[in-house]
Amino acid sequence: MSISDSRYRVAVLGATGLVGRTMIQVLEERNFPVSELVPLASSRSAGQTVRFKDREFVIAVPSSEIFRNVDIALFSAGATASREWAPVAAEAGAIVIDNSSAFRMEPGIPLVVPEVNPDAIFRVDGTPESIIANPNCSTIQMVVVLKPLHDRYRVKRVVVSTYQSVTGKGKAGRDALESELAGQVQDQFTHFHQIAFNAVPQIDVFTDNGYTKEEMKMVNETRKIMGDDAMAVSPTTVRIPVYGGHGESLNIEFENDFDIDEVRALLASSPGIILQDDPSARIYPMPLTSYERDEVFAGRIRRDFWNPKTLNMWIVADNLRKGAATNAVQIAEVIAARCSAGA
Repeated sequence: MSISDSRYRVAVLGATGLVGRTMIQVLEERNFPVSELVPLASSRSAGQTVRFKDREFVIAVPSSEIFRNVDIALFSAGATASREWAPVAAEAGAIVIDNSSAFRMEPGIPLVVPEVNPDAIFRVDGTPESIIANPNCSTIQMVVVLKPLHDRYRVKRVVVSTYQSVTGKGKAGRDALESELAGQVQDQFTHFHQIAFNAVPQIDVFTDNGYTKEEMKMVNETRKIMGDDAMAVSPTTVRIPVYGGHGESLNIEFENDFDIDEVRALLASSPGIILQDDPSARIYPMPLTSYERDEVFAGRIRRDFWNPKTLNMWIVADNLRKGAATNAVQIAEVIAARCSAGA
């Protein structure tokens, strides 16, 4: 991709999935400078069309030839597809922004949330890395809030409990809830157990240490994004029967003391955060608050009873947007802005 380009040929791998469709929606809503959309999916979807800016684009299967004509490739087709096609696309000259877990913890591959570590996108010479990883949805919204607080007070430890939407499991997760609500008997539970009228304290499989893979993602990804291997993260991740929006209860211990009013002002003035913190008026973030929004919503801010250097708060974000599609598009926006500035 030439740094003089002002419009980009953008591929979306996984264009028929929930996140892929949301990527296309967000590209249009945010008016990303797309000269041509290249929707890609498996052979089952080839020949179908997706709509973008009042035009229909035919879905193709990925190939090395297709990627030679692509500037930026947004991937959301799972880790297996990413491992197969991301190196091919990068070799063909595309910049890959990958939403799967395939490369997140790979040394040398940046794991990026634009509000937190945008400079990680670029090499020393100022050119973008060829493969950039999009973090896990639950990690993204947490680090957006942690960043300004860490810069000001230094975060020592975070205890986080998540309340995650069924759409974190994609279309299958949404369909499972809908079928259960309709009274259909499930032969095999998508969420390990019935999710309707329930809360399941397991997301992904358990590891040998008793934590799930989802929980370990929050531990390891947070440290990498924040650039602080000493930051302690203690997570419990839970699936709940809502269609969109992940909630998180955070207990954050700082090295330095803080003022609650200053915390509120700091969060309210930080990019990507909307403060909703007026309990007397019953104003606080909820999953419905975040639906179809790109920001992280923060509220229920209060000092811990037992440790004066510890803060309790509640945050919510749309997991399909800021937790996946929007974050990927924002990475592309940072690349486009830097390239335009250097043209």
